[in-house]
Amino acid sequence: MKLLIVDDHSILRDGLTALLEQINPGTIVLQARDANEALAIIDLHEDIDAVILDIMMPGLNGFEAMSEFGRKRPDLPVIVLSSSEDSEVIRKALASGALGYIPKSASHHVLLSAIQTVLNGELYFPTLALEINPLSAASGSGRPGRPADRSLTPRQIEILSLLSAGTPNKIIAEKLQLSEKTVKAHVTAIFKALNVVNRTQASVAARKAGLI
Repeated sequence: MKLLIVDDHSILRDGLTALLEQINPGTIVLQARDANEALAIIDLHEDIDAVILDIMMPGLNGFEAMSEFGRKRPDLPVIVLSSSEDSEVIRKALASGALGYIPKSASHHVLLSAIQTVLNGELYFPTLALEINPLSAASGSGRPGRPADRSLTPRQIEILSLLSAGTPNKIIAEKLQLSEKTVKAHVTAIFKALNVVNRTQASVAARKAGLI
């Protein structure tokens, strides 16, 4: 496994590198102090498995960096590691293409679990990002959301609209300039949010909730 850590604080980079290498001796960890340095490293290392990225950095911030990473390597998973636990920041990160979001206050166990979850092709984001349930909000029922109910990001609403029209993942990826792996991860999150198991059920649930 080869990871790239992008953070302007050397102590955090070194500490995270030591942790990852200790837990999994086969892990190779590269470091960048800003987005420009990270972009140069990505050009030199095509075998990077994931990027662990801070949001607040000098120069290009994390959101801008994700856009640049997407242009260069749309198949490269990005995991945000940030001191912010603001649900709106988390949603913005996901909408910008991040497949994971880890607060810096998280335990080592949560950190490692989140990284593995994203590498397995799934989304990881903390429950504090899930405060608004789109189904109950749209229906006006006021009932609390079930555990499987999750708020959808603007990107996921866009994907939901396309899959409801019968668009295959490959075509969705081409239209939105995403990798198929990223689209699959978002579709999985959408199914969990709507508490459904297939596209037909997702389409019906989304229309009933007024999401599309």
